[in-house]
Amino acid sequence: MKLFYTIITRQLILSIGLLFITFSISAAPDYAREKRWADEITPELIFSDAVYLPQKNGHTFLGLLAEADNSRLGVIIVHGMGLHPDWGMIGTLRRGLYDAGYSTFSIQMPILASDASYKVYPALFPEAAERLQLSVTYLKNKGYKKIAIVSHSNGSRMSRIYMRTNPKDISAWVSLSLTQGDTFKNIKAPVLDLYGEQDLSHVLTSAKKRKQSLIHKTSKQIRIDDADHFFSGKEDSMLKAIETYLGTIR
Repeated sequence: MKLFYTIITRQLILSIGLLFITFSISAAPDYAREKRWADEITPELIFSDAVYLPQKNGHTFLGLLAEADNSRLGVIIVHGMGLHPDWGMIGTLRRGLYDAGYSTFSIQMPILASDASYKVYPALFPEAAERLQLSVTYLKNKGYKKIAIVSHSNGSRMSRIYMRTNPKDISAWVSLSLTQGDTFKNIKAPVLDLYGEQDLSHVLTSAKKRKQSLIHKTSKQIRIDDADHFFSGKEDSMLKAIETYLGTIR
């Protein structure tokens, strides 16, 4: 009987160890995939410059910088889960805001393999916060006195980790479709909570909680009629709401 329990105990320990190793591997940032994204998008850049910023672990991540003439505001754009800084609506955002006179810096956030679950992504949030801080420092060193963050979906969850520290250099945060029931609790900066009428169910069901969690007097919540999670076909309404809000920054 003692031998039986010894064998069972060893098997249990081995199983837990293998599970931990598997989780650790699956939660490691996929830098090779980042490079593939960068190799795909950087040769096609037209109105932007590719910038690489070094992290404390030695990895460098891509940012797409588009500087508008006489811009008074630098806007950091943060994409969603597993994507890149010029993907779909993110490319629309950075081009639209640039055309509106804002300098944009769309950055590559840490990503996992394409089949990774959103449940694993929180393991990357500390590195995401580091990238945001490095991006803020970069724009400050370029002379931008005011900096805003515009984020989408899982990128808004990542940005929330950074914004919870209440960084003094952020003048406003535009959060599009904050997912998984997260709110803006304890975030002191002005926030625009933007989402679509046909957004994901957990974005819609947490809308009331998000609105109640807004602290700053100029924070507000806007729902775009008929818009889905990616604001497909409603990009003009999305951009107008963001541009109007950024225009209030003093």
